[in-house]
Amino acid sequence: MPVVYLNGEFVDREKAAISVFDHGFLYGDGVFEGIRTYDGVIFKLDDHLKRLYNMAKALLLDIPLSKEEMAEKICETVRRNNLKDAYIRLVVSRGKGDLGLDPYKCSKPTVVIIADEISLYPEEMYQNGLKIITSTYRRNSIQTLDPQIKSLNYLNNILAKIEAVKAGYPEALLLNLEGYVVECTGDNVFIVSDGVLYTPPSAAGALGGITRATVIDIAKKLGIPFEEKYFTLFNVYTADECFLTGTAAEAIPVTEVDNRVIGNGKPGEITKKIIEEFKKVRTLYGTKVY
Repeated sequence: MPVVYLNGEFVDREKAAISVFDHGFLYGDGVFEGIRTYDGVIFKLDDHLKRLYNMAKALLLDIPLSKEEMAEKICETVRRNNLKDAYIRLVVSRGKGDLGLDPYKCSKPTVVIIADEISLYPEEMYQNGLKIITSTYRRNSIQTLDPQIKSLNYLNNILAKIEAVKAGYPEALLLNLEGYVVECTGDNVFIVSDGVLYTPPSAAGALGGITRATVIDIAKKLGIPFEEKYFTLFNVYTADECFLTGTAAEAIPVTEVDNRVIGNGKPGEITKKIIEEFKKVRTLYGTKVY
């Protein structure tokens, strides 16, 4: 029977519950990570945990487990669910408090680890590419809440996702308040122009994605010129190639944006090389579960 880790115990997933006074539920006060397991190897678990603990530090949220303890609980959650290929959702909230905002009235953070299967996009989209749009919603300003913090308040992304789905598209690009391309609702974005690979810098409002970092390393290994750069929709529309990266999505081509065909309308050669190489390395950099 599938179980989840909840505050020190492994609980039947259908019976797992948190208090309605948990500030993660009441106010979105907490952080989360999405992590993948491939053939019994958790991809870059150390990198994910480093990011989680950094985000928690930025929010003055004290995680009640050490990184080593958290890593073992994650592995045990995967083992108890008999999974080799899985998507892991790790959530740390401020915990149970009262109806006020004061986080110091929360007694202890809540820790939840879920391991399950996931398929974000159908296989045909990986073969033929995504058609996406640009959202009318803008990325949160880093002056209010740094988008590098994956907080439990994900409404900015959700509203843009709703807009895309209502329009008949699986994903949407997000621009920052200055009009620069940042990322998508759940993925980082890359473009290729004249043989050079580009992605927006974190300073633009993009999440420092783990898969994003892996793709950058792959590009350098393959000798593909790479640059973090601010760019606009014009640069996307006129790019030779475009693709998205993310823990759930992995790496997936984009062949149309806002009814503009990207390149020749098919996944580009650099995109295909990177996707092929990513499939090779995803079990090399990780933590063995079994």
